[in-house]
Amino acid sequence: MKYLRMLFDNFTLALLGVILIATLLPCEGSGAVVFGGLTNLAIGLLFFLHGAKLSREAVAAGAGHWRLHLLVFACTFVMFPLLGMLFKPLFLPLVGDELYLGVLYLCALPATVQSAIAFTSLARGNVPAAICSAAASSLLGIVLTPLLVVLLMGVEGDSGSSLDAVLKIVAQLLVPFVAGQLVRRWIGTWVARNARWLKRVDQGSILLVVYTAFSDAVVSGLWHAVPPSRLLGLALVCCLLLAVVLWLTSALGRWLGFNLEDRITILFAGSKKSMATGVPMAQVLFVGGGIGAMILPLMLFHQIQLMVCAVLAQRYAARSEASTLTTELL
Repeated sequence: MKYLRMLFDNFTLALLGVILIATLLPCEGSGAVVFGGLTNLAIGLLFFLHGAKLSREAVAAGAGHWRLHLLVFACTFVMFPLLGMLFKPLFLPLVGDELYLGVLYLCALPATVQSAIAFTSLARGNVPAAICSAAASSLLGIVLTPLLVVLLMGVEGDSGSSLDAVLKIVAQLLVPFVAGQLVRRWIGTWVARNARWLKRVDQGSILLVVYTAFSDAVVSGLWHAVPPSRLLGLALVCCLLLAVVLWLTSALGRWLGFNLEDRITILFAGSKKSMATGVPMAQVLFVGGGIGAMILPLMLFHQIQLMVCAVLAQRYAARSEASTLTTELL
């Protein structure tokens, strides 16, 4: 039971429940319009709270480690997209055209913030550097992800222009984030004091976006277009992609001479993709039933990365001081 709880936490079960509800009771017509408006408000609130929560002092503490940050950004925004393209001959037969585009979208996303920092902390890595890299990755992703989507997929958003898509991302994601940063001096203490309660707002926003996206996808025939064999192929693709990325981030950190704490940070910050950013951003970049297929690879990859990284973090955390010294000497 302990291992089942580690693999399937409450939020994962809630995600599965929302997908089931969207499959059986999708919102349509005027209901879809109402949920679409609520989704936009939820996305704005989500990024406003992220801005209000982010400590400038904590980020500044790790800002000087520029070599580490450059490597993490290269892994997130260069290595991932290159792997998605290089593995196309292998991935495409397993998942099909539509889900392969979702895999490319996954590869274009920024790193996740909370879990990258949490796993780095658990594994006794360089936490200030993890905070800086993950936070900067999220901010850069607001601009870089739409541009990578255009480059990799030829998708330019619902406005028909890559510039308009970027501007819409800025208005819907960056502006609320900046607003949260500006009012942090007044509400930062309250946000920190109510962090556990506000986490429910974060998760609720994502669940609402997932329900709206999957409802649209179900109405458009997503599950008829994605048979069980494709889902199995998608799971294999996500596992393979994560395994290659984990090996490369670990190897690069070692080859470039980083110490163990920095290598832990590179491993967890450079191998993750953000569902908190990716799901709302898909709502802005893509239109119609295609959103469901775009976020399905992300949702599956997200769960797999959490399970694998939880095990890796526990193994790093269990190391003794003697083994740490031995590793450093090697």
